[in-house]
Amino acid sequence: MTQILLDNDFAQVTAITLNQGDSSPGNLPAGNATECHEGLSISHVHCQARLSLYGGQVLSFTPRGHKDVLWLSEQASYQRGTAIRGGIPLCWPWFGAHDKQIKSANHGFARQLPWQLEAIEADESGVTLVLVLEGEQQHPLWPNAYKLKQTLFFGKSLKQTLAMSNLSPDDAQYSTALHSYFSVSKPKNVTIDALTGVNYYDKLTGNSSIQQQSVSCVGEIDREYHSSEPMTLVDSQWQRKITIVSSNCQQWVLWNPGVDLANTMADIHPNGEQEYVCLEAANTRWQALPAGTTVIISQEITVTKL
Repeated sequence: MTQILLDNDFAQVTAITLNQGDSSPGNLPAGNATECHEGLSISHVHCQARLSLYGGQVLSFTPRGHKDVLWLSEQASYQRGTAIRGGIPLCWPWFGAHDKQIKSANHGFARQLPWQLEAIEADESGVTLVLVLEGEQQHPLWPNAYKLKQTLFFGKSLKQTLAMSNLSPDDAQYSTALHSYFSVSKPKNVTIDALTGVNYYDKLTGNSSIQQQSVSCVGEIDREYHSSEPMTLVDSQWQRKITIVSSNCQQWVLWNPGVDLANTMADIHPNGEQEYVCLEAANTRWQALPAGTTVIISQEITVTKL
């Protein structure tokens, strides 16, 4: 079933159901309530978009006159306890594997919890949504009371802001990433010239180096580039460029699993790794989040034709 949440002169926002094993919205299958998530469909003169309230995750952003900017696996899982493969997962309060000797899921817990829709607004420029996630004692590795407030603007560009509040009397640390899966013709057709000359850490080799030549986006690749400069991902075949401007993020993570690793991942459809490049605005090193404080990170994504 669908429900219209906003319908004015500028936009329509509709509550939808995201089904297990289906990257498009649909009706809830009878007796299958654990294998779906609530989502939102957004229609505005400047763009179409979709997101999942589970994980507070943007799944699709299609500006008028362009292909979808984001990639979503045809085999993405919509089951509780499983991250959704594609779109922009939120990695928080840690990025990657936690460095403590306690069993924990990669990339924290924010992407595997249901978020609440707090507000919707729409005008001639776009649609603004506010999503909230809060709790305490969420995980032994992060027991602090917290509140996450994500503000999303969908218009000619996509603006994503994440405010992280430590509501407890104890100081905390966090690491994070806005884990964007960008849809491309093929990784081999993509260049990111702004990474040339940048120091990086290669997670596959354990070595650090400087990017001397134009980086290849063909997987397997998993690197943390130490830069906060804007990035432009140029796709020569699709004749478009995606520009990402981040704020308060110290790294860019470049990731693609490559064929061999992707073939072991059940939630990537066949040859799916040939359809995206992940370029993630991130703080991959521990950052301070003192008691009673709020830290904000953000990114703005714009697509233009070459």
